[in-house]
Amino acid sequence: MPEDPFVLVGQQAIADPSRASGTVRPLNTYANVPHGYTGDATEAIVRQIERVAPGFRSRILKMAVRSASDMEEHNANYVGGDIGAGIADLRQFFTRPTWRTYSTPLRGVYLCSAATPPGVGAHGMCGYFAAKRALADLDD
Repeated sequence: MPEDPFVLVGQQAIADPSRASGTVRPLNTYANVPHGYTGDATEAIVRQIERVAPGFRSRILKMAVRSASDMEEHNANYVGGDIGAGIADLRQFFTRPTWRTYSTPLRGVYLCSAATPPGVGAHGMCGYFAAKRALADLDD
């Protein structure tokens, strides 16, 4: 486990106020950990955020933590805790769900997860392409 891991931070209550409770807004984070890692990355995550946002630690009211193995137990598709939909090789790029459409058989329902191209590691691009598709469908 790196001492200073990559940490992704999201504060979804900004876009969805129903996720907040008064002035308390949840913060979702995750860190990339080595395959098979069985430790707890919580302290490394908090340390990384504290490094760029001094005082963060003192504002934490409560934490809910899931390890990689907890993630797999929560969702059997997260083999080894991998939330990125598995291998992202060339074959998978072309055979993932909704290839090039980002839509589902249900009109108005779109898929923009890491399971869609360009896949894991291109944060935001799956949603961007799904949104473009949804906007194009409005014109139909």
